[in-house]
Amino acid sequence: MSRKNWTKKETIVAFNVYCKVPFKASSKTNPIIIQFANIIGRTPSALNMKIGNFGRLDPELKKKGITGLKNGSQLEEEVWNEFHGNWDKLAFESEKIIAEFVGKPILGEFEGEFPVGKDTMRATKVRVNQAFFRSAVLSAYNSSCCITGINIPQLLVASHIIPWNQNKERTNPRNGLCLNCLHDKAFDKGLITINEDYRIEVSSHVLDSVNSGVMEYLHRIAGSKIFLPDRFLPDKQFLAYHRRNIFIK
Repeated sequence: MSRKNWTKKETIVAFNVYCKVPFKASSKTNPIIIQFANIIGRTPSALNMKIGNFGRLDPELKKKGITGLKNGSQLEEEVWNEFHGNWDKLAFESEKIIAEFVGKPILGEFEGEFPVGKDTMRATKVRVNQAFFRSAVLSAYNSSCCITGINIPQLLVASHIIPWNQNKERTNPRNGLCLNCLHDKAFDKGLITINEDYRIEVSSHVLDSVNSGVMEYLHRIAGSKIFLPDRFLPDKQFLAYHRRNIFIK
C-alpha cells in the first residue's frame, strides 16, 4: 500500500512538535511524539522522521554540527519559511489545527476565564501563545533552569528577556530563558542580567544589601555562565535591551 502524502496541516503540527521536543530527545518512543502522532493519524516513527527533516533546516543546529536527516520535502521548507520567525502565527495556527484534529474548540483547557464578545479571541490568542512559548523555551533548555540546573517543571518559568508587554517578539523562543521561580523574579526586577558572553551580572543594589543571606546567595552566581540551550539561543540584542532598560546597575 502506498504511503499517504503529508498535508500542510499535518506538517504545521509537526513543526509545532519540533519546537516542543528537545531535538536530542526526539524518538518514536517519546511520549509527546506518540501523543501528537495519534492526533494527526501518523505513526510515531513517521512524525519523528518529519521532526528530523525540520532539523536539517535549522541553522542553530547546523552551527552545533547537528544536521538532522538529509532528505526532506518541499512542503517542509515552505512551512519552515512561512512560520520560522513568525512565532505568533505558528503558535496560534498550529494550535488551532491541533484543536481541529481532536474535534475540540481551541479554547480547550483555557475555557471559563474569558471576557465576553470580541475580546474572547484576543484573550484566546494570548493564552495559546503563552502556552506555546513556555513549551518551546522549556524544551530548548531540556526543562532545566539555565542558572541552577533545577529540573522540576513546577518550579520553572519561561522568562521573557524583553517583557511580554514591551515587544513584538513575545512568542519568540529566543526571547526566553528557562529559570527557576526565584531567579525569574530577580531577572524580571532587574536584580540580575545576562551579558553578551552569557555570563550572569548581579546588581550592585543586591551586592551592597545588608541582607547577607541574599548577598551571599546571588554573589555566588555572579560571573557564572548560564547553561545554553540546544536551540533558540537567547538573542544578544534582546539581552542588551534587558541590560539597558531593566537591569539595576
